[in-house]
Parts: sequence; structure tokens; C-alpha cells
Amino acid sequence: MNVFELVEDLRIGHIIEVAGTTIRMELSGDVTELMRTFDGRVYPIGQIGSIVKIHFGRRLLFGFVTLLRMRSEELIENVRPIAPEADQRLMEVELFAEGVWNAVDKELNFTRGIKTYPLPRQGVYLITRQEIVELYSAAEGQQRSGNYDPMVPFAHYVGADNAICRANIDKMLGMHCAILGSTGSGKSGAVAGLIHSMLEHTVRVGSECHPRIVIIDPHGEYGCAFANSALVYRAYNPLGAEATEGEPIDLPYWLMSADEFRRLVIGKTEQEATSQNNIVYKAITYARMVAAGLIDPAPSDYGGPAPADGKEIDEPRPRVGVTEEALINFDRDKPRPFSLTEFYNHIVFLQAARATTSRILERIPAGEFSKSFKSILDKLGVLQRDPRIRFLMNGWLDDTQITLGKIIEQLVGKIVAEDGTARDIRILDISGLPNEVAGPLTAMLARLLFQYKVYQTEEERKHDPVVLVCEEAHRYVPDRGEAEYTAAQASIRRIAREGRKYGIGLMLVSQRPADVESTVMAQCGTWLVLRLTNATDQAHVSRFLPDGLSGMTKVLPNLAQQEAIFVGEGAAMPARVKIRDLSPDKLPKSETAKFAQGWTMQRLSEEEIGTIAQRMSS
Repeated sequence: MNVFELVEDLRIGHIIEVAGTTIRMELSGDVTELMRTFDGRVYPIGQIGSIVKIHFGRRLLFGFVTLLRMRSEELIENVRPIAPEADQRLMEVELFAEGVWNAVDKELNFTRGIKTYPLPRQGVYLITRQEIVELYSAAEGQQRSGNYDPMVPFAHYVGADNAICRANIDKMLGMHCAILGSTGSGKSGAVAGLIHSMLEHTVRVGSECHPRIVIIDPHGEYGCAFANSALVYRAYNPLGAEATEGEPIDLPYWLMSADEFRRLVIGKTEQEATSQNNIVYKAITYARMVAAGLIDPAPSDYGGPAPADGKEIDEPRPRVGVTEEALINFDRDKPRPFSLTEFYNHIVFLQAARATTSRILERIPAGEFSKSFKSILDKLGVLQRDPRIRFLMNGWLDDTQITLGKIIEQLVGKIVAEDGTARDIRILDISGLPNEVAGPLTAMLARLLFQYKVYQTEEERKHDPVVLVCEEAHRYVPDRGEAEYTAAQASIRRIAREGRKYGIGLMLVSQRPADVESTVMAQCGTWLVLRLTNATDQAHVSRFLPDGLSGMTKVLPNLAQQEAIFVGEGAAMPARVKIRDLSPDKLPKSETAKFAQGWTMQRLSEEEIGTIAQRMSS
């Protein structure tokens, strides 16, 4: 038969109701079994997510099956009597595209969306495997332009003779995307498969693709997946000298905004009183002004009581030649280096000393001030002594001061290994960090990348698009108030809302989509949803799925490993896909522990346990 020819043997029923893009149809009486044999193939009827077609003259309408039920069930729901003939089978279909088959050129002129609506009594037909391949090919062909091809092959369409599925990375990353799935569904493998596909793709003939991708890796699982194309930074490695993976990274504390630094120093367990906040804000502003050469340092030798006449301790004076306007317009949030010593001095020798004056004591009890100052300084001391965040707190060495340009270059600059291969992917392994540091660090990184894009010219942005991958996104942008992640929420939320304009994309990866902030989720234009077994997560995803395809979430609990629903701007058309297989050396280190196998092996010796204990305590 010719492709997209009207064949009565493929007819399975007729339309009984049209409600916008949703239609209801009744299966024909001759469909005794929910399958049809045609041209040597067996086609199932009524499978959720399968495609059917409707002939409307020369035009073809395409839709997804979203529901199959008996009419008697519908009558029971509506508390109506069941007639003897109420044994019809009803099927609901969501229309998503239309097209015209050009028999001369053997092409389908595909149009996403519906302009022509069918009528009751029109027939509904199965679509053959060959027609499905033509349909997917026509949908993807629209995304290409001349020799420019943003369509990256990363999966296969399920039920389409293994036809290759391609993602439009311009739309997928430019309008942000979400990769969701329960533990064990193949979520990390899907992320790795997509990124490997980008690395291997040829956008233009004769050109190589060098993506700028920064991955926040909370479990240390992606380093082994991109051994030859990624640079792995380890914020902290509990194995110390025994570690074989990861490079040190320079992300000094002075990159933080005043609010991020305040959250780090005060901490979520402290009472965030207005007085404490103001203490930190004043001290960080002062320290940055001193480093910028705008004011003179505080008198570090002052430590006695206030003068008897009650006069206040003088604030540091502007340096000669510095205008008042320069001080007023000083932005304390910009990533300017500053000394923690000056930060400390301002609190001890200016703010705390001033608090003892009679004028201040009339308004605020000395005890409250004393407690606030001591709490901040104690926490600062703890942070400086914590080996896990040494990379963060060692940031003020005049002789080896790292510049902001070098810091950004670590994340998006061109780095070539000794063997000549480019390290395009940058992975920040934060697996050893406490939550109270992981939140501000993620906020700092997201804000730094966003500001880097904001300060670029239009031409520079064209040459340097960047993608931020947030693995375990529910940790950084939770859909609830968690103090340690408030700053991260604000930074990632801003990328979600405004990143498209500046050339920074966001990829959210999560096993609990219901716990990810709704504002950020709603900004995602493309969805790759693997198996979800939790009913709350399924309902949450159905609220955001585009193309009126929320009914496709019904198949999510039954998807096989590596299977996913692929919908949105980056998909040529909504589809059920199977993510490409990767060799073991390209997969993330996220295997489930094999308990039965491990329990048959020899136990660790006393010496081996002692070595582990030494690592824990050293």
C-alpha cells in the first residue's frame, strides 16, 4: 500500500464527540480483539500513548490515545441506568498535529498543532509502522535549516521500527528542560546519554561540537561517565591523599553576594535577628570598600571601653580623592575580593566597641549585642577551621590572589588535556559537603554564571551559550521553605525566568518532581520523564506537561528502564522513547548495591576496617 493511504482494513471506529483537541470515539463492533493484523504485522488497539490518524480529505490528523474504557463504566460514574447495549468500548484521543501527504515527492508536510477539527461519525484509523517513521521524520525535518542541524540523536522511538529520536538542543536547552524519574529508572543514564550525544553530534559539516556544560554533582557519580571529555572538580574529598579523581577548584568566599555570605556565616540554626543581618552586611560592605581602596582600615588595636564623654567610635574615613558619590554607589554584592581579617576587625573594633556607648545602650541591651557578635565570630572561626570547605575559605592571599577571570575560566574556558582532547564538560563534585554549605555554594555558582552572561555583549553570547545541570534539583530549589537553600532558590529561579535572554540554559534532574519548586518547573519547556511510581509525582508532572498531553502520565508507572515520555519544545513531537544504550565506561556511577553478591564475598579484615576508621577520624 501507499503511505498514508485510506485503507478500510485499518479503520477501528468512528468519532462520537469533539471537544477542542480532545475527541471521543467508539470502537467498531468488528474489533473483537484489541488488535488488528495488517500487512503481516500485528497492531495493538487502544494502547495508551499509541498514535491514530483521521483522514479529512487530503489532510491527515494525528492524535495520541489517552483513555480506553467501557461505556457502562461511564454510566456508573454518572449514576445512570445501564442499558443492555451499553457494552461499547470508548476511546479518548488527544489531537496534536496534522499534515498533507505529497505522493509525488513522497513527503509529509507536517504541522504541529491543530487547525482543522474532525466531525462526528468520521472514521479513526490505525497508523502503520512505516507511516510512524515518516511522521517522526517529517516532524524532525522541520527543525533543520540548510547545513545547520540542531537535532541531536539520543534515543529511539518505541513502536516505530527502532527509528532514531532526535532532540532540538536549541529549544531544549534555550527554554530549559527537566529530566525526571524514580530511583532506578535510568535517570542518570539519560542525562549521560543526552550529553554524550551532544558531544558526538556534528552541527555543521566539518565542525565539532564543544558544549559548555557545568554539572552540579551531589553524589560524585558523573566523573567516570565523561573521563575523556570532562574536568572534574572535587570541592572536598574524604579519601584525602588516597583519592584518584578530581582537581581542586578555586571558588573563594568573596564570590558570594552579601546575602549568600550572611546565610553561610549566620547559619540556619541561628536566630536570624535583624541585628545579626545588619552586622554582617555592614562588615562585608566595609571589607570590600577597604579592598577596593575607597576607605582606610579600622583601628585594629582598639579594644578598650568607649570614651567617658559618650562619643561614638569614628567610622573609617574615605581615602583622599574618593568622592561621596563613589561610596554611595558602591555595590556590596559584586564579586570583589575582600579580607576576612578586615571583616573581623570591623565587627570587633567598630561595631562591638560602638555597642558599648551610652547612646546605643539606651536602645538595645548590651547582652543582645554581645550574643549576636559572638555568634557570628564563632561561626566564622568554625568555617575557617573546617577542612571540608577549605577551598571556599582560603581566598585572600595577596601574593597568589586568583582573579575573577581565572575563576570563570575554570567553569567555561577552553581547557585541553595533555593528550590533546578538549575538556568541555565541567563537573563540580560536592558530595562531601554539608548541606549548610552546599546551598550557598550552589547559589554562588548559579549567580556567577548568570552574571557572566548578563555582562556579555550580544556577539559574545552567540559564541558562548552555557548550560547548568542541577542533579537532585529538589535539594537546591525545594518547593518549601528551607533556610539553607533560600539563596540557591533565588539564583536558579532567576536563571529559569531570564536565562533564555542571555544564553544560559537550565537542566533540572530530579527523582521527586513534586518537591521541586513549581515556579522553576513551570519554566521548563521540554520534559524527559522516565518511570515515576509515586502518585503525587505523577499528578505534579501532569500539571506541567505541554501539548495537552497530561493523559500520557498514565503510562509512567509502567515504563521500562531507560524508557521515557519525551514532550515539549525540544521534541519534534510528543513520543515514547527508549534512551540510547551506553557502554559501561560512559555511564554514571549510580548502580544499586548488589546485596546478595556482596554477602557471598569475604568480609573486610580488621586492618581494612581500621584503615577506613582512620580516614573517618583524620
